[in-house]
Amino acid sequence: MAEVSSSSMGFLGRDFVVENGLVKDAKLVESVVADANKGEPRLSFTKATEEFIGDVTNGDVSGVMEYITLYLVPQLFLAAIGLAIIFLGYLVASYLSRIISKPVRRRVDETLGIFVGRIVFYCIMFGVVGAVLSKMGAPLGGLAAMLAAAGFAIGLAFQGTLSNFASGVLMLVFRPFKVGDVINAAGVMGKVNEIDLFTTTLDTPDNRRIVVPNSSISGGTIENISHNAHRRVEVPVGVAYAADIDATRAALTAAVMKFENEIIPGESRGHAVIMSNLGASSVDWLVRMWVPSKEFFRLKEALTVEVKRHLDANEISIPFPQLDVHLSRADVAEETVFQRPRVRPMRRAADSHSLPRAS
Repeated sequence: MAEVSSSSMGFLGRDFVVENGLVKDAKLVESVVADANKGEPRLSFTKATEEFIGDVTNGDVSGVMEYITLYLVPQLFLAAIGLAIIFLGYLVASYLSRIISKPVRRRVDETLGIFVGRIVFYCIMFGVVGAVLSKMGAPLGGLAAMLAAAGFAIGLAFQGTLSNFASGVLMLVFRPFKVGDVINAAGVMGKVNEIDLFTTTLDTPDNRRIVVPNSSISGGTIENISHNAHRRVEVPVGVAYAADIDATRAALTAAVMKFENEIIPGESRGHAVIMSNLGASSVDWLVRMWVPSKEFFRLKEALTVEVKRHLDANEISIPFPQLDVHLSRADVAEETVFQRPRVRPMRRAADSHSLPRAS
């Protein structure tokens, strides 16, 4: 606190004091000293708003201009600055998410890159919004408690949605399949178009768009059809028992050799003709060949056609299931003939005197 000199003087009805060789207004000095001794900070916006609402409710509107100039206008200015900062944060988050996810999508995996980009974007936005609210005096502690309670209630109400979210995160992390793979999951077969945090979008071979919840996919068996570069085409065929085994093998081998240039060579690859079973009506064979995965369906249909053609050319029939039923008649003497007993109707009373007559 400043020390005020004891020397004073009067001039034009005003009292002045001399402090450190300077002449000052005594009332001004007393006001400054009183404020310094008091040391109370200015009211917060929340407290001032409460007092202003109370005064207006009681009919006192004398502090309207003071409230507007000292509290409302600065808060509106800070809010405008906060919105501008949030907008700039949005632009920065979008730019950084693209920059960070681009090499991941190009070198690692497109699905993982999209997931990383979204994580970066939301983390930056949460940080910017939290910093702006903190600078504006928002009670983040109470807000966090409210969000926790609301999150608990929402979690109970949306258990299925949260299950889809957790399944989506697991699939994005462990990557059992990626965009562009052909999979069979949740009873649906199709090409993966998009993997979101809640759903997975598939395009079926007949060009239908199907949206499957992630929990349905992760909770069952996932068959990634196009994951490996090679697949084995297998065509089962049954021939008649009367057909010669060597001739049948030669015909089937000739059929599969039509695709010699498209068969994948190497260990555990190539082609094979195998007698697999002696069925009830036919001798069962398997014709196999390894082909590129992207050509699987075309080559399977073509191999089936060639098998049929070569069997017809060698007059080897493909039997259909048959059932022989043998009936035998038993000896007539040994048969037990059942005769139904004859039932005669009741005879009516012949005597007319047995019934009373009307007089």
